[in-house]
Amino acid sequence: MPDVGILGLAQSGKTTVFNAVTRGNAHTGYGGAHGPNIGVVKVPDRRLDVLAEMYHPKKVTPADIRYADFPAAGAAFGRGEGPGGQFLAEVRKNDALIHVVRLFENAEVPHPEGSIDAIRDIGTLELELSFADQALIERRLERLHTELRSMKPGERTAGEREQALLSRLRTGLERDQPIRAQGLDDDDERLIAGYRFLTQLPMLVLLNIGEDALGRAAEIEAEYRAKLAAPGIEVTCFCGKLEMELAEMEPEEAKEYRSELGLGEEAGLERAIRLSYHLMGLISFLTAGEDECRAWTVRDGSTAPQAAGKIHSDLERGFIRAEVVRFEDLAAAGSMAEAKRHGHVRMEGKTYVVKDGDVLNILFNV
Repeated sequence: MPDVGILGLAQSGKTTVFNAVTRGNAHTGYGGAHGPNIGVVKVPDRRLDVLAEMYHPKKVTPADIRYADFPAAGAAFGRGEGPGGQFLAEVRKNDALIHVVRLFENAEVPHPEGSIDAIRDIGTLELELSFADQALIERRLERLHTELRSMKPGERTAGEREQALLSRLRTGLERDQPIRAQGLDDDDERLIAGYRFLTQLPMLVLLNIGEDALGRAAEIEAEYRAKLAAPGIEVTCFCGKLEMELAEMEPEEAKEYRSELGLGEEAGLERAIRLSYHLMGLISFLTAGEDECRAWTVRDGSTAPQAAGKIHSDLERGFIRAEVVRFEDLAAAGSMAEAKRHGHVRMEGKTYVVKDGDVLNILFNV
């Protein structure tokens, strides 16, 4: 299950956002020294609703994401200080981060810096994440300096390569370049995979707007997307207070209220979940039958055998081929039999790269 960490400065509304996304009831306005709030949510996927109408399964299973709402990040967060800084090791375990940035005005909840300035706040947190990564690099370089002296020639070559890469990353960080923007190739990524650098993680910047700004949400989003354009960064607007209230309503009641407000069909929380899912480079393939209709999570670029392994390891080991149909083709046909009759179902082998929305039936040897 992919993990997403939610970070933000004090009074950013990040726990309100967490409650909205997870339909939780974590206490807001608390420092959170007890640790992160944890919630598991279903990835919204209307394709499953269509498949359920088609197959009438006993069970419908969406993909899952686990969210962790960490205590507020302060000025010394990257040095492991303050309530949030105590959990840096836990933050590193995530596959992506959401940075909740305050854009709402509320005189009763003053901003710690005395004014609303999203770019300043984004820079503050990014700097703290950079400090944490630089400290980790410095510690490793110090150990490498000692270890290289006693390494055998083969080991020394690998150690020197790691040393050179870490030195390059440190230089980039010192120039305000997060690791995710430093153009690492696949070999570089593999070499530092165990470090879990914070500025390497993809980040969704979630602009927490007030209800008075809902009519300008698309404009605000476009403005900040242009300002923050960089590899591994996505931006969305989100009215945390409103979305938390909507999350507490029955689905039909919330849908009607959203319609009255002119907010469109996709709930803000659905958009945030969907964006964080795809930001991690994840896609969903689908399986459908009378027992279960289910969305399975795989990395974009996964082959059919790798996808089969998500269902069960035996399917990957004994993989023969996959029966594949695009969801759109299956939905238009109305049944698998009709999709086959129209030539939409094809057989794919071990090299086939699974696409988001593929409906798979795996054929395998026991």
